[in-house]
Amino acid sequence: MERFTNRELSWLDFNERVLTIVEDPTTPLLERAKFAAIFSTNLDEFFQVRVAGLMEQVAAGVTSPPPDGMSPTEQLEAVRARATELMDRLTGVVQDELIPKLATEGIAIVNVDTLTGEDLDWLDEEFRSKVFPVLTPLAVDPAHPFPYISNLSLSLAVNIRDPQDGTMRFARVKVPPRLDRFVGLPDGLRFVPIEQVIASHLSDLFSGMEVIDHYMFRVTRNADLVLEESEADDLLEAISIELTRRRFGRAVRLEVETDISPNSLAVLMRQLQMDSRDIYVLRSPLDLTGLMSLYSQDRPNLKWEYWKGLTQPALAQVDGSPPNIFDVIRERDLLVQHPYDSFTSSVEEFLSQAARDPDVLAIKQTLYRTADDSAIARDLIVAAERGKQVVALVELKARFDEERNIEWARKLETAGVHVVYGLVGLKTHAKVSLVVRQDRDAIRRYAHIGTGNYNGSTARTYEDIGLFTANPDITADLGDLFNFLTGHSRLINYRKLAVSPYSGRQTVTDLIRHEGAAPDGHVVMKLNSLVDAGIIEELYAASQAGARIDLLVRGICCLKPGIPGLSENITVRSIVGRYLEHSRILRFGSADRGYQFWIGSADMMPRNLDRRVEALTPVEAPELQTRLQQILDVLQADDTLTWILKADGTYEKLTGQMSEAHTVLHELAVGRSIDDPTFGF
Repeated sequence: MERFTNRELSWLDFNERVLTIVEDPTTPLLERAKFAAIFSTNLDEFFQVRVAGLMEQVAAGVTSPPPDGMSPTEQLEAVRARATELMDRLTGVVQDELIPKLATEGIAIVNVDTLTGEDLDWLDEEFRSKVFPVLTPLAVDPAHPFPYISNLSLSLAVNIRDPQDGTMRFARVKVPPRLDRFVGLPDGLRFVPIEQVIASHLSDLFSGMEVIDHYMFRVTRNADLVLEESEADDLLEAISIELTRRRFGRAVRLEVETDISPNSLAVLMRQLQMDSRDIYVLRSPLDLTGLMSLYSQDRPNLKWEYWKGLTQPALAQVDGSPPNIFDVIRERDLLVQHPYDSFTSSVEEFLSQAARDPDVLAIKQTLYRTADDSAIARDLIVAAERGKQVVALVELKARFDEERNIEWARKLETAGVHVVYGLVGLKTHAKVSLVVRQDRDAIRRYAHIGTGNYNGSTARTYEDIGLFTANPDITADLGDLFNFLTGHSRLINYRKLAVSPYSGRQTVTDLIRHEGAAPDGHVVMKLNSLVDAGIIEELYAASQAGARIDLLVRGICCLKPGIPGLSENITVRSIVGRYLEHSRILRFGSADRGYQFWIGSADMMPRNLDRRVEALTPVEAPELQTRLQQILDVLQADDTLTWILKADGTYEKLTGQMSEAHTVLHELAVGRSIDDPTFGF
């Protein structure tokens, strides 16, 4: 009996659930375009890391399978077939439904060869003034070797002929990545893909030559960093070098248009050293991540209703000014759920006040994924400039955010912030902030512990939970945790927190086992991913002992529910909708025995439990437990966004349409914002 689902195929199942939002005719058109871009970005990252990793394993002759039993070769074959199917579905729905329907709403993506007169004159001027100056055509001949094709770059393969001697040449033109993906026509209603604008002016790029044909292509490369930290004297410099090397990683996917000539395809395959199995022939346009640019159109009728993050009564302004947030937290713990609760008026306000409060002595902060214009990073700079002791642990190894984090690390250091980069061999993924303040009666510590990144941009679309507390045990634990991260302390025993890679796995294991031994055992877990074989086996054992296990797993789930004798007491639901369900909430216990609630940064994956610094905190205040239970109840009652994982590993969409979790949670936030001001949780 197979006990596990393959993690790569499970991830593709998740991205298929994203794709169904694009395919759903009831989804507003610009939201469909946005989710088409999200699907494409997700798949790009999957190929850059997961598929690239499988190819490396195959090349290295690795044959040992993961818990699901599939060898790297078998996984790669299955992934290629599944990814091809999903990519075909995406390009089909975009070409056959989305683009035509957008055109009927006045947002038309048009082909350049359908334009005439003034439109062509306009495009010609746009090309000459904005596009032509940044293009660099690269021909291949004995004096010009085949050019390097950078990762995820959109390019034109061009065949040209010298009219004087008839010599044929192959050339490549890279589409400049920093230019708009679609060029707007004067009416503001029609858009031309930039690659078509370039293609229509190839004669200007290859003056005096005859352009025979051209085809679009796109290369995806292995983008995972390979870094021996133990050999790096300067981690920041080492990662900067690795980021440069990333551009030269092995090619793992080649996307081409359906009408590409066999000769041009052969040239690309030979020069890129690619196998025919890694060629993906797609209907144009390629690179549908560019559809995200259409979402900026001011067309609210083509989007979901805008929901502004609301401010809880306890944090609401009085006479135009917010309350002293430390007075509020000292009185009682607060729980926020973004994006329903405003990130700006809670998390950013917490650090803004800390930076400017003369009674604040020190701020200690982890930064995993930062925004380009990070209000939190700016406040840390303000705090340092005002003489406070500020420590920022910037995780330089946060995949695909390395460059932004390096830039902020340098700015913070320049301002006098003490910047550290974590521990050798471990990523610091914990989402924690600690403020040390001289109150009237004593020096007191205030904390925020969250499930999501300190990133104001993603906080508008990622659902996350945050706890504000002045609990002496929790804040003392955070003080010890920061000392461990910055000073290499060996302390691994905490009063309240469960910290990976030391106590996180054991804490969760013990809690599951306790429920398995209880006559009314019940485990509820809300996660992004459930992959770890050890935790899955513990859940199986608890189920076999009679405990009820209810799992809300948005993404990868390697556990198989509903199998008689193994997991018949386990249910798995996945919610995929307008917001990315990102929070981790764990609940153990029963109504009779009482509940234990935990929130934190860790998913149930080997990397989170064994190779990252993660923090899980108990939530003990009864009113906050009530709030967490309300969130879980709403999610479990959803019958509109929910997919049910079946015993055979497939997902089935619920179609009741009676309760939509994101709408309900928004309505509850509205109710809280106008409720009794003393109702602060």
